[in-house]
Amino acid sequence: MSMNRQQKRMLQKQGEIDADGEPVRARKEPPAPRERTSAGQFLREVRTELRKVAWPTRDETVNYSIVVLATIVFMGALIYGLDWLFSTFILELFEQKS
Repeated sequence: MSMNRQQKRMLQKQGEIDADGEPVRARKEPPAPRERTSAGQFLREVRTELRKVAWPTRDETVNYSIVVLATIVFMGALIYGLDWLFSTFILELFEQKS
């Protein structure tokens, strides 16, 4: 394999080749693919993991939902108001006098 001085210096800094240009270490082999689990085993593992989840109570879920809906309504109204304000301003600014 032919390489210029710059490539040779870079590979020497990385420890890929020695001073003579010979490879120092062998390339790593990619890891062997793991065996796939069966659908039943996958579902059992999913069920086990879901048992570890700290699920919110019904009251917490209702409270969080109310907060989210209120935030969506507020942000929607804010965006609508700003859109109306800017569009009115732009139309007034560029209104042509006939």
